[in-house]
Amino acid sequence: MPHLTAEYSANLDRLAVRPLLHALNAALIASGQFEALDIKSRALRLEDYLVGEADDGHAFVHVRLDLLSGRSDSVKQALSVALQQVLDAQVAAPPGVALQRCVEVRDIHRASYAKSCA
Repeated sequence: MPHLTAEYSANLDRLAVRPLLHALNAALIASGQFEALDIKSRALRLEDYLVGEADDGHAFVHVRLDLLSGRSDSVKQALSVALQQVLDAQVAAPPGVALQRCVEVRDIHRASYAKSCA
């Protein structure tokens, strides 16, 4: 735990995905909340998307951080701010494109989460 998912619109074709994931993971590690090997990150390029009613001229990247329940709101807010800072530093809007960068932190029900390691 945690699971981090970065979804991004396909028109961010110059997005350096691997360096972004490394930077996001580094921010999580620096928070002191997680062990490095517990962080599972992935990026999903979305070919089919719509921002408002516009077919072009808009892009987004949305990072969702799923955590086992129990952390305080202040810890979750600090994690959100740290991840947002990474997005702001690493994800630039292509020329003529309005870009939205956002972070969402969600709780996973601790009692129903299962994990095994081999």
